[in-house]
Parts: sequence; structure tokens; C-alpha cells
Amino acid sequence: MSVASATTAVDAKRPMTKEEKKVIFASSLGTVFEWYDFYLYGSLAAIIGAQFFNVLGADGKPLYDESTRNIFALLAFAAGFIVRPFGALVFGRIGDLVGRKYTFLVTILLMGISTFIVGILPGAATIGFAAPVILIILRLAQGLALGGEYGGAATYVAEHAPQGRRGFYTSWIQTTATLGLFLSLVVILTTRTIVGEQEFAAWGWRIPFLVSVLLLGVSVWIRLQLSESPAFQKMKAEGTGSKAPLKESFGEWKNAKIALIALLGLTAGQGVVWYTGQFYALFFLQSILKVDGYTSNLLIAWSLVLGTGFFVFFGWLSDKIGRKPIILGGCLIAAICFFPIFKQITTIANPTLERAIESVQVAVVADPAECGSLFNPVGIKKYTAPCDVARDFLSKSSVKYTSEAAPAGTPTTVRINGQSLPYAAGPATAETNKTVLASLQAAGYPKAGDAQIVKMAHPFDVFRAQTGGIILMLFVLVLFVTMVYGPIAAALVELFPTRIRYSSMSLPYHIGNGWFGGLLPATAFAMVAATGDIYYGLWYPIVFAIMTVVIGLIFVPETKDRDTNTYDHA
Repeated sequence: MSVASATTAVDAKRPMTKEEKKVIFASSLGTVFEWYDFYLYGSLAAIIGAQFFNVLGADGKPLYDESTRNIFALLAFAAGFIVRPFGALVFGRIGDLVGRKYTFLVTILLMGISTFIVGILPGAATIGFAAPVILIILRLAQGLALGGEYGGAATYVAEHAPQGRRGFYTSWIQTTATLGLFLSLVVILTTRTIVGEQEFAAWGWRIPFLVSVLLLGVSVWIRLQLSESPAFQKMKAEGTGSKAPLKESFGEWKNAKIALIALLGLTAGQGVVWYTGQFYALFFLQSILKVDGYTSNLLIAWSLVLGTGFFVFFGWLSDKIGRKPIILGGCLIAAICFFPIFKQITTIANPTLERAIESVQVAVVADPAECGSLFNPVGIKKYTAPCDVARDFLSKSSVKYTSEAAPAGTPTTVRINGQSLPYAAGPATAETNKTVLASLQAAGYPKAGDAQIVKMAHPFDVFRAQTGGIILMLFVLVLFVTMVYGPIAAALVELFPTRIRYSSMSLPYHIGNGWFGGLLPATAFAMVAATGDIYYGLWYPIVFAIMTVVIGLIFVPETKDRDTNTYDHA
């Protein structure tokens, strides 16, 4: 055995040093921030919409109704996802030129300060249009910072990890997602309890954003004590760094094709499996199965508690058997299992709805010329035609329906088990919806507060067959997440040489997660609304997961044995 091989074998077995633990902890705090802010903004979108988008017109009346304000709030949320790849380019370049440590020190500062300022920003009632404009600017700043944060953290940890243990070391970054979710949940619930719902909606919602300054202080203090990564120091000492990392990464085909393969053969599938297993599952419980928010969040939280350790397990396993079989295997198994798992969740969580979907025949009968597209992923369309308004109402009520063509000029009707109800839009819409809903409930669809819909009495109400069964299904979804996400940082870092690593791995990661994954919940529900099938949105992650498996099997190399200090595919 050579000296290098012997050293590698020793490194692979020795315990983690104190300095390495500090590196992992400091790097992981950025992911805590990411999830903390993500969950805060998503959970409080309705309150943020009322605070910052409730702009008054010249007559003193609000310019936008409640639903429009909520849409604007969610669009501001989505803006943070959209700019992430641009942040990857900006900060990736700086990280490859200046260093990993200082770059992701800047990203954590930008991210933390932006989150804190949201907590002190005056609302639209005080500063008018300036409120939503500044809020959107802050969201864009957060998105840019996040674009540089993950690549820096993953690169920094991987370049500190001993040969043969990069999967294990970098997988610890992924586990901090749970801490961020729980931290935000605890802060929100505690604040609501202390100040009360009315005060929370008025001003108490700011407290969780202000508390983030504590996370920021700890993060900056720890990161200031860190030294630059050994691989970057070695590269600088040898003078082999890139003078134009973006041009070299994406302007030269030999490198650009690796980034493209990383996107389509790894991160696109990883992103959709991740967001389906956590965020779309939460959306499905709340918006489609009509499970209350308290119960839905607790069910997801328990699945994360049970599943989080598997991020580390699959990271460790990827050091043994490779990154490809675990990531691509996770994508394939998830694609096969999504339909049966989500159907089983429906069976357990809302059995009345499941029976209604199977037994109640609903159709929207209308002149095809009056029916437009309901594909509305950003939620800004306003429907006026009776056919569109009826289908939109039915989809939001989780009703399975079909569309039937009627002769030109025929008024729109909703047919429920053979009984046709005229559907009028406009001023009569609210009354028409009440009539249709009453008929649906009489036919078997659940009423609000149906006793069979799962409901948790307290956080430890998990030992009943219903709650335990749902947590089991959600846990399986989280297992898929841990398979694809646990080894991904190591896989991306190992694909690129040191001189362009930060830039090259950040862009495919944030396109895969920020665009393919981040826009999944809205797009999937738009597909549900457009078809009248509550499961149809699952085709979105299934198609991209299968695409990733095919491309990954053909084009992605196995990288677990590469020496990242010396690897250069030039």
C-alpha cells in the first residue's frame, strides 16, 4: 500500500477533530438561516400581505382585495427563489477569487441583515408603496445571498474533509434544515401564545424576524474564527487559481457541460424530490386534504424528527458505495412511489374525501369557447367566464371533476351525480358556490370540520392509528429526501476542480433547487386546478425525477474516490 493510500485509510477511520466539528457547525448555520426564514415567510404570508401590500388608493380604500394581497406576498416570496442562481454567479465568482471563508461570511451578513430589517420595516399604512418595494428588495437580497451561501458552505466543509469521508462530513449541513424548521415553529407558536392572535397579527409577527439577529450574531462570531480551506490555500500558494472563474466555468464547453450534467443528472431530480417530500406534502395536507395548519405542521415536524438522521446515514453510505446509486436510486424510488403514498395519505387523513372522489361524479358542462386555461402557477389570473370560475372553485374545494363540451352558446352547468346546477359568475358567484357546495356535501364530499379529517390534540398525539399512519407515510417521503439530498453536496463539489469549484457547483444547485424545486408547489397545484385531479400535480416531480435518473445514469461520473485537492479535468 502506498503512503497516500495508507494516509487515506487512516483518515477514513479516525474520529472527527474539534476543528472539523467547528467547521461543520459554522457552515451549517447558514442552512439554519435559510430554513428559518423560508418557514417564517411562508407561514406568515397572509399577515405580510396585509401589512405590506394593503396599499390605499386616493379614495382611502385598499387598492387590492385580500386574495390579491396574498398573491403579491407569495410572488415576493418566489422572487427570492428566482434570483438564487444569480447569487450563485456573483458570490461563486468572489469565492473562487477571494476565498471561501470571506465570501460566505458576507452572504450570512447579507441574509441575516435582510431578515432582521423585515422585522422593523414600516407597513404600507405608514409609508405606502415604499413598503412593498423595500420588502421585495429585501427578498431579492436574501435570494442573492442564499445563492452564494450553500455553495460556500458545501465547498468549505468538503475541502476540510479527509479523503473518503466527504459524504459524511457534508451531510451534516443538510440536517440543519430540521433545526431551522423547528426553530421557526417554536418562535412563531411561542410568540402567538404570549401576545395573542390579535396582537400577533398587528405587530407580534415581527418578533420572529427580529429574533433572527441572535442567529446572525452567533454565525458571524463563529465564522470570524475560521481559517481558509486547505485546498484554497494550496491553490493560492501554487498560483493555480482561475483569473476568470465564471468564464472558465460556463464559457468553456468542457466545464459548462459538467455543470449542465450536474443540473439535469443530479440537482433537478434532487430538487423536486426534496420539495415534494416536505413542502408539497405540507401543501397537500393543508390545501387539498383540508387538514388544519396546526396538525399539518406537527405531522411534517414528526416526520422530520424521525427522518433527519438519515441525511447523515446516506452521506456516510455514499462514501462507501458512491454518490450516484444513492441519489439516482432515491429519484427512481420516489418517482415510483409518489402516487401510492399520496393516495394512502388521503385514505388516512381524509377518508370522507377519498370516498367522495371515488363515488361522486362531477362534471363542468360548458361551451368550450368559454373555457380558458387554468394553469396559473403564479396566481395572478382573474377568472370571469362561468366555466373558468366553476372549475377554479371545484379545484380549490378538492373536488375531482371532468369537463364536458356543450353546444355553442349553452350556459355553464355543474353536474353532480346526474343533477345539473346552473353556474353563474359575477355578482352571483358567491351564492352559486354555496349551492354547488351544499349539493357536493349532500352527495358525500366532507363538510368543514368533518370528524374523520385527522386532527391532533397536542404535539404528542401520535400514537393513534390515524396520526401514526400519516407520519409513517410522511417519514417514507422524508427518506426519499435524505437519499437524494444527503450526498448531493459531496457529489457536486467533487465534479469540479478547486479553482472554479465554488462558481461551478453553486449554479446547478440553485437552478435545481430554486427553480425546479422551489416553484414546484405552485406549479403542481396549477396542474391540479387545470385538470380537476388532486394527484395530477405529482407528474411534475415524477417526470423530472425520471429525467434525472436517465441522464444521471448515462452522463454523471462516480466521484467518491476523487482527490479534490488535486483533481483537474482540464
